[in-house]
Amino acid sequence: MKNPSTLFKRIFKSGSLNFFRNKTVSISSVAILTTTLIIIGIFFFFRGIFDYTLTQVKDKVDIKVYLKLDASDEDISALKQKIMRLPEVKSVELATAIDSLNDFKEKHSNDAITMQALDELSTNPFGAVLTIVAQDTAGYESIAQTLDSGTQFLGESSSIIDKINYYELKSSIDKLNNIVNWINTIGYWITLIFIIMSSLIIFNTIRLSIFIYKDEISVMRLVGASNMYIRGPFLVESTIYACVSSVLTMILFLPITFYIAKKTSIFLNGLNIYNYYLNNFFSLFGLLLMVSLILSTISSILATRKYLKI
Repeated sequence: MKNPSTLFKRIFKSGSLNFFRNKTVSISSVAILTTTLIIIGIFFFFRGIFDYTLTQVKDKVDIKVYLKLDASDEDISALKQKIMRLPEVKSVELATAIDSLNDFKEKHSNDAITMQALDELSTNPFGAVLTIVAQDTAGYESIAQTLDSGTQFLGESSSIIDKINYYELKSSIDKLNNIVNWINTIGYWITLIFIIMSSLIIFNTIRLSIFIYKDEISVMRLVGASNMYIRGPFLVESTIYACVSSVLTMILFLPITFYIAKKTSIFLNGLNIYNYYLNNFFSLFGLLLMVSLILSTISSILATRKYLKI
């Protein structure tokens, strides 16, 4: 019985020789797999950009609960505490009646007529406002329904609520949620399509390699070579495809992200795509390597099983 380490060395050497001898086939396979990995990488970057943009948008989306003018500090504090207990709520900020008045004055400081009309009033026409930020945009509807005066959750605290602006923003929030779902669906389908294409190409590449070496395979069968010894070189060859393609893809992304970094930083309000690439280098490389190894290995196993009859 042969030493396992010796057998592995021979299999690895044979697979490596196959890779370098069939330059045209190898280059074509690497090119196709690299193209697939680039698509996956682009989706990775778009996902990062989308998450960054979405975070900024989410930070600007909130529900404002306008309170009645006669609401006492105790009632306001009690209402705030009840809202904070909702699992969908991330934070609640209170703007007092004075704060609301000052904000209005600041926004309309250049409107002399409005400021004059405000000065003629003997009392503050603005009430306190609670600004609610949800854990996720999908939670705003649930929060708004809970805060509705018809619910039992708030009890007597509901009496100090004047109005809730969620229903004015509902269409915008629904559009944001639809965009999130649409991007996820499209991205996954595009990735799946290219994964299937790459699998088929690698499958046919391995099949072509088997055809090229059919005479050698016949001789190995005659001398009693094991199935592993026959199949092994093709698995090694497909693994080399995966490693080379992953490294090549990462190398290509380096100058590309560096070149567009300044533009993305300006266009995306601070997101430097080159820094994002560096910060997520190992995550991206690990993802590409894992995907390429899975694709190439499965394709190789299926091809050898079908065309080597082992």
